[in-house]
Amino acid sequence: MSVVAAFAVPHPPIILSEIGRGEEKKIQKTIDAYRAAMKRAAEYKPDTVVLTSPHTTMYADYFHISPGPHAQGDFGRFGAPQVRVAADYDEVFVSELEKRCGKAGVPAGTMGEQDRNLDHATMIPLRFLQEFYTDFRLVRIGLSGLPAKRHYRLGQCIAETADALDRRVVFIASGDLSHKLRTDGPYGFAAEGPEFDRIATDALGGGDFLKLLELAPEFCESAAECGLRSYWIMSGAFDRKAVRSELLSYEGPFGVGYGVAAFQTGEKDDTRNFGERMEADERRRLSARRAAEDPYVRLARLSAETYVRTGRYAPLPDDVPLGMKHTRAGAFVSLKKDGQLRGCIGTIEPARSCVAEEILYNAVSAAVHDPRFPAVEPEELPQLVYSVDVLGEPESIESEAELDPKRYGVIVKNRGRCGLLLPDLAGVDTAKEQVSIARRKANIGPREPVQLFRFQVVRHQ
Repeated sequence: MSVVAAFAVPHPPIILSEIGRGEEKKIQKTIDAYRAAMKRAAEYKPDTVVLTSPHTTMYADYFHISPGPHAQGDFGRFGAPQVRVAADYDEVFVSELEKRCGKAGVPAGTMGEQDRNLDHATMIPLRFLQEFYTDFRLVRIGLSGLPAKRHYRLGQCIAETADALDRRVVFIASGDLSHKLRTDGPYGFAAEGPEFDRIATDALGGGDFLKLLELAPEFCESAAECGLRSYWIMSGAFDRKAVRSELLSYEGPFGVGYGVAAFQTGEKDDTRNFGERMEADERRRLSARRAAEDPYVRLARLSAETYVRTGRYAPLPDDVPLGMKHTRAGAFVSLKKDGQLRGCIGTIEPARSCVAEEILYNAVSAAVHDPRFPAVEPEELPQLVYSVDVLGEPESIESEAELDPKRYGVIVKNRGRCGLLLPDLAGVDTAKEQVSIARRKANIGPREPVQLFRFQVVRHQ
């Protein structure tokens, strides 16, 4: 057997009448589509249901698979403790999946459970499914902060496990879409919200998984999406398989996008090798970006790569432009990998003889001395993307009203403690957020007085 079908479904607690108390009627299309989807799932009579949830145990670098024979939960935190859901786990499937992930280099397993109870993103799909079918065992998997290619590979391992154990498997990808569709919604509005939902629903309805895999992380973060990583794993479970896809419904009256989609597996189709195509596209993008790097970024890359490979600082190249040798300024070097920050270190004021030397030393610090991350390994170097921010002179300001997070960075100071945040960062949209983050970086409490400074940067990337 194999993964015979999959369903992408949302998990708003308000969808249950015991919680919505009439408000659920505003998403009646979602309710109807949900029931239709889970009725279809029941018709496959799955031995095992694999469900991915954004609200179970989640780690930055590890996929948690729920252990044990059984779990249950209730909706007490949503005011309905009488509504309970329970399921038996497929321990044999979990054990085999853990082994296959280990062989494939996918960090996944049953260690590190934080809460044995079922979460609402698991219980809501199960509640609908159990209206029609109960003769299955569950595999519950948390998401991670790892990139799309690792989620996709986990999906491949799930399909391989289903084949090896001769299990008929239905995959449920639990996840809402954007949480920023309306100004009057609980999370506010961002222009990226409706655009994300348009792209995601088109991709789900058309079975275009590559489109989902290649969405820019900054764009997704601004959209405040919830279910994308579940879709990535689902995509991997259909690697090299023809898929018949259908978007059953979409709506977002509460400011959060709810999409329901159904997928039925077909024959082998080697053109749908989306994981390999994604990695090939990524290599082309990185190569093109590297070819277009300016002298500031090229110097940062040279410095970091030399140190990581040899343990020595690179000498300042002869072809560094004179302006970089004759100018003094603070500079920050940032490294990203798979769209996620991999290191960022800099100087607020110049500490070296010129900005070129500032970059030379700060690039090494960003690569191997940022306390938030392990040192960069040589095999990571081809995947890194660099940016360099050259800081202008900081100027003192009286209040947050003089800040603009897109234009100015901010510095906060209090009794020798100092925190800095660069401008124009994804997910930082207000001066209040900007100052709050800078305070946390300096370990300055929210009520402690601070001196505020703003600065502009020239960004090279």
